[in-house]
Amino acid sequence: MPRIVNVSKGTTVAGRAREAKSFWARLVGLMGRRRLEEEEGLFLSPCSSVQTLFMRFPIDVIFLDREAKVVKVAPALRPFRLAFGGGGARDALEVTAGTAARSDTAVGDRLAMEDGCQGGKT
Repeated sequence: MPRIVNVSKGTTVAGRAREAKSFWARLVGLMGRRRLEEEEGLFLSPCSSVQTLFMRFPIDVIFLDREAKVVKVAPALRPFRLAFGGGGARDALEVTAGTAARSDTAVGDRLAMEDGCQGGKT
């Protein structure tokens, strides 16, 4: 599984990231899971908004533009909530609550996916 790093800060955001590119994979996302491991992440592409319906735990959602720059961070999004990435959001990364702060990830940072796709996507 690819690893997602914050190139701007030199930190790891997700040590193991699963990609959800199909409509169904994005729709199901993390529903039904009991938890997300600390190093895990789910990369949704394309995705400019996230819902946490039927989830059992809070998550951080990091929204990215076409150049993989962070445009918004929705920290500790609780179950049965919605988050919108706003203008420019193209992809989203779902990680355990608190990950954005631990990895010092903020608006304007650039993320990259190692051992996976490169370029306009993370």
